[in-house]
Amino acid sequence: MNKTVCDADDAIRDLSDGASILMGGFGLCGIPENLIKALVRKGARDLTVISNNAGVSDYGIGLLLKARQVRKMVATYVGENDLFEQQFLSGELDVELVPQGTFAERIRAAGAGIPAFFTPTGFGTSVAEGKETREWNGRWCVLETAITADFAFVKAHRGDALGNLVYRRTTRNFNPMMATAGRVTIAEVEHLVPPGDIDPDVVHTPGIFVQRIFQGRDYEKRIEQRTTRPARGC
Repeated sequence: MNKTVCDADDAIRDLSDGASILMGGFGLCGIPENLIKALVRKGARDLTVISNNAGVSDYGIGLLLKARQVRKMVATYVGENDLFEQQFLSGELDVELVPQGTFAERIRAAGAGIPAFFTPTGFGTSVAEGKETREWNGRWCVLETAITADFAFVKAHRGDALGNLVYRRTTRNFNPMMATAGRVTIAEVEHLVPPGDIDPDVVHTPGIFVQRIFQGRDYEKRIEQRTTRPARGC
């Protein structure tokens, strides 16, 4: 089954106001650049964005925040985005902060069909407020629910028309698990190849999890914080 679509705009044709979206990436590495820009062009509002972090103020999810399209963010770390901070402190943006390991497991659980699980992380803190707690083997744990969404936006290095995906290095962060947890998973890839060109043994996300795929373009691959060391003298 050929799952290719023309471009990012075509891929999100049925995304409407109020949608929830899982967005892959860590910092600015492995983010779905084309899909985010298409979402800005589309202008869908009141979105719930579920991502490890909120990008920076002028790129990534920051573009959606700048356009006032995001109603709620579910994330683990947001310290690099001044715009996010302003909207949160003003009450414009609803925020749910989740411990990073719990965040990853909640998404993985959704993809595995597990509705909830107990974890010791967060017990005795504000993270546990309003949640069921239970003692297991002498250790108190918090019940956490799985995270799913209407859409999952992922970015891969290679993909084929059947939706099989291969990620490259650090981009294999939240992308693989998010691809399994969206009701509609859309993949943008740097290299779209014919079926059979990808060795089955190197596939990270099988095509069964992907509904739409397209060839991305004009990737900037920005560096969130560039750190260099002084050049050594001769």
